[in-house]
Amino acid sequence: MLAEDLRSSLDVPPADNTAMDGYALRRADVPQAGTVLPVSQRIPAGTAPQPLAPGSAARIFTGGQVPPGADAIVMQEQCEALEGAVRINAVPEPGQWIRRRGEDVAAGAVVLSRGDRLTPQAMGLAASVGAATVRVARRPRVALFSTGDELAMPGEALKPGAIYNSNRYTLRGLVQALGCDCSDLGIVPDRLDATRDALRRAADGHDLIVTSGGVSVGEEDHLKPAVQAEGRLDLWQIAMKPGKPLAFGEVRRPDGSSAHFIGLPGNPVSSFITFLVAVRAVLLQLQGANRLAPRAVTLRADFDWPKPDKRQEFLRVRLNERGGLDVFPNQSSGVLTSAVWGDGIVDNPPGQAIRAGDGVRFIAFSELLA
Repeated sequence: MLAEDLRSSLDVPPADNTAMDGYALRRADVPQAGTVLPVSQRIPAGTAPQPLAPGSAARIFTGGQVPPGADAIVMQEQCEALEGAVRINAVPEPGQWIRRRGEDVAAGAVVLSRGDRLTPQAMGLAASVGAATVRVARRPRVALFSTGDELAMPGEALKPGAIYNSNRYTLRGLVQALGCDCSDLGIVPDRLDATRDALRRAADGHDLIVTSGGVSVGEEDHLKPAVQAEGRLDLWQIAMKPGKPLAFGEVRRPDGSSAHFIGLPGNPVSSFITFLVAVRAVLLQLQGANRLAPRAVTLRADFDWPKPDKRQEFLRVRLNERGGLDVFPNQSSGVLTSAVWGDGIVDNPPGQAIRAGDGVRFIAFSELLA
């Protein structure tokens, strides 16, 4: 993200230039099609032209600077080259094929604003105004770990009752997709002392701690007392589905400062959705982004949702060829297939039933990763 506004010190383009290969001329010198004019100069791009001699034309190439006195360009396809002259076979309109000085960017204009993401096209725009360097925000540093004795890593043999740790890869990919540095601290055992130790290590040198699992209220869920012991817990549950057990707080460092803490549920879809809904905005805020909320569009639901939840729901859906949305048939918080199958989510208000044909609020996954 840009840390300050970028202003242009020049007009872009810096001078009137041609959008076509052809001939620069005075429109008044071409009263009718078939007019023949002598060619007085040749103007490749990157050269400074001479003023256009009255009653003549200048051979000019795309990007070439329009000579003083010329007020139109006729493309070469509408001309016939002669020995030292050219026949103009079409009467031009005033200003035809001329790109005006400053029509893209005026000198002094803000071309990129503080908080804008430095996309490839933004870097091109910065280069077009001659900016050799720009000031950007520091990448947020995120510490990530999972809790749960049942977790195994891909490649390991599964013991009875174990599952593979998919959240580790999903969350790390999401953190990196949002332009942040990620320290993966692995899997933490289901013990209070181990959880407290992991929080202390994560707070050191990181802006945000993100965890998955351990935020419910079972006897093996130690994050709540661990965070309360090592810092402060401000939020424990949120009225959304999937993702009710979401925690937010801070973990103290030895110097008295703190790292932000967000604890996500362990179910893979819950973890994925709560990251997009809650963690994404925090990471963008840490980078100084000027737009935190994702863009949503109203699209037609091609499905029925007759039994809505009392919480705000985020339904995994996919665009169909009819311009509407299909819903994944199994919206369980453990069915990660739905997040791969889908193109985005429907943000459905609490208690809101959906009938086929209704307009719904759709947020694309591509928008949530930008």
